[in-house]
Amino acid sequence: MSIIYAENGRGKTTMAAILRSLSSGDPKLISDRHRVGAANPPHIVLEDLDGAQHAFQNGAWSAPLSDLVVFDDAFVAENVCSGIEIEAGHRQNLHELILGAQGVALNSALQGHIAAIEEHNRQLRQKEAAIPAIARFGLAVDEFCALQDIEDVDASILDAERALAAAQSGAAVQTEPEFDALILPAFDIDGINALLARGMEHLDADAAAQVQTHLAQIGTNGERWVSDGVVILSSDGQPWAEKSCPFCAQPLNGSQIIDHYRAFFSAEYTSLKADLAAASGDLTNAHSGEVQAAFEREVGVATQRRAFWLRFLEVPEFAIDTAEFARAWKAARDAVQAALNAKRAAPLDAAALDTAAITAIEAFHVKRDEIAAISDLLVGLNGQIAIVKEQAQAANVAALTTDLNRLKATSSRHSEQIAPRCNAYLAERAAKQETETARDNARIALDNYRQNIFPTYEASINNYLGRFNAGFRLGGVSPVNNRVGSSATYNVVINNVDVPLAADAGPSFRTALSAGDRNTLALAFFFASLHQSANLANAIVVIDDPMTSLDEHRSLVTVQEIRRLLDRVRQVIVLSHSKPFLIALWKVAPRDNRSALRIARAAVGSIIEAWDVNHDSITEHDHRFARAMAYVQNADPAQERTVAADLRYMIEAFLRVAYANHFPPGSMVGRFWTLCDQRIGTANQILSLADTEELRAILDFANRYHHDTNPTYQTEDINDAELVNFASRTLTFIRRS
Repeated sequence: MSIIYAENGRGKTTMAAILRSLSSGDPKLISDRHRVGAANPPHIVLEDLDGAQHAFQNGAWSAPLSDLVVFDDAFVAENVCSGIEIEAGHRQNLHELILGAQGVALNSALQGHIAAIEEHNRQLRQKEAAIPAIARFGLAVDEFCALQDIEDVDASILDAERALAAAQSGAAVQTEPEFDALILPAFDIDGINALLARGMEHLDADAAAQVQTHLAQIGTNGERWVSDGVVILSSDGQPWAEKSCPFCAQPLNGSQIIDHYRAFFSAEYTSLKADLAAASGDLTNAHSGEVQAAFEREVGVATQRRAFWLRFLEVPEFAIDTAEFARAWKAARDAVQAALNAKRAAPLDAAALDTAAITAIEAFHVKRDEIAAISDLLVGLNGQIAIVKEQAQAANVAALTTDLNRLKATSSRHSEQIAPRCNAYLAERAAKQETETARDNARIALDNYRQNIFPTYEASINNYLGRFNAGFRLGGVSPVNNRVGSSATYNVVINNVDVPLAADAGPSFRTALSAGDRNTLALAFFFASLHQSANLANAIVVIDDPMTSLDEHRSLVTVQEIRRLLDRVRQVIVLSHSKPFLIALWKVAPRDNRSALRIARAAVGSIIEAWDVNHDSITEHDHRFARAMAYVQNADPAQERTVAADLRYMIEAFLRVAYANHFPPGSMVGRFWTLCDQRIGTANQILSLADTEELRAILDFANRYHHDTNPTYQTEDINDAELVNFASRTLTFIRRS
């Protein structure tokens, strides 16, 4: 037991703050108490029971002493209330106080997880902000980042865009025609060559040669001219021999060439001429400018339809240079026409398409094949167009829009720019989920621990409140979980009525408990926390001025409870400005294991020195008794007036103890003597006759040296022999008790 006495203002609270700082390692508790006007920073050296030094220098301790447990104003302000108000921080600190070291470790683990979750949330907010809303296409971040990658998502987006576009243009889609085939006529090279090669199989070669020679002599259009003449000659059905030449009017019966003409310009010849004319007509009909113009219009329509349907399905691009087609077409057509014209001019001449004509035709056929391929592609899309029409007719625009946005969000989610941000967000969220699992497990462990410790703590508190004879107890001491952590709550029970910690109206903690009650509650909290400490045997308990606002009974109980601690802890240090309280502790402490210090005033500041408790433990009555004994044994002139005045006080103190029923506080010795004198010889006798007479004699002497019985008491003469006599008689009288 170490007790430290100090008057107010000498540094007792500073000493408690130093010890609290040593316990927690918090330098602010010391730096805040830096002496005003001091030139140097605080420097402290303490030595513990093991001889180890703990130095505070340059704003830090060399080593903390965690076994220190301190009760002081800071304990009350942290765990009970500030003044008369209970704030959230008090309940949180009380929660840790109730938990103790093991529970605090569990709670610290829980709070660590909670703090980590807060950090996760902060990181998640940052990582969420890094994913622009425009990139998410209306999706929440969690849903957006959970989107799975889709192979060839761009093609799916294109299909979705086309389906949506078709739905949005439903009427136009239903009315727009499908693709028509693009068909170009071909040139039958073999057929043309066969027609050009035809002659007259039944015509004699000599006769044919003579006719051709003759016709050549006639010149240009000779064959047509002669052929027309033959027709004229044959028109009336009369024999040619009876007729004359329509040109020269000479008879024809003697002309050899006329017979050849009849053979040459036969029905076979007419048929050949007709076939050539028909071929020329077919060529005009199939390959005329109008046909080419119609083809150009068909190409234009196909181009327009491609532009329309391209919004709704994949339509291959095609480019048809109609001018180039026209040139190739015309070249082929003109070459064939020229060949037919030449054949018509000389039907019997065997002919064939020349190389230039064949090249022109083949060039055109290449173009024709290109058109055929394009036409097949376009016409092949008509089935898809039918599906587009059918789907557009029954489409839901809102659903298609949602599907399209989701596909776009999927593409965005897995883009080179956004994917790392989503991955970081998902990793942070997964880490948060792991921390939440750890938090839940820690909370379960803490809750299991609290289910046992809180009822135990409540019982312990109420046990101490009962010992302190408090007019209240605690009820409903329980933990409370909130967003920022855990705290404790309780009710004050007065007359079996629960009084809340705070209330808008009516009784509450602040109105129902006096200052002494609040200090008693703080002591009960403190002792209860010590009671459940797992390391109590090594604890160094520091108690600073526990007597604040406590009455006499609670002072005695406090002494008793501190005494009980001595057998359970390593050391108890008590600081107080109350000498009687510290003296009471001194008396109950083991004589061979106690020390006493006092903080005394020095020239500048205070000093710590040894305190003679025994000297301060002697009462004034003891001092008077000692002075009277010393004067009787060895008269001291310097003490004679003091001893003379002491005698009446000694008698009063004796009567107050020995005859308490008849001499209550405030009584006067003269009145007591009168009562004793009146009762001599009665059943209610107080003092014997001899004692009554002796009391009167001593009182008459002593009254001479008191102002209330002798106005000149300060100048009253004192006879040494007389004083020795009455001092001896007084000592003898009070020893009779």
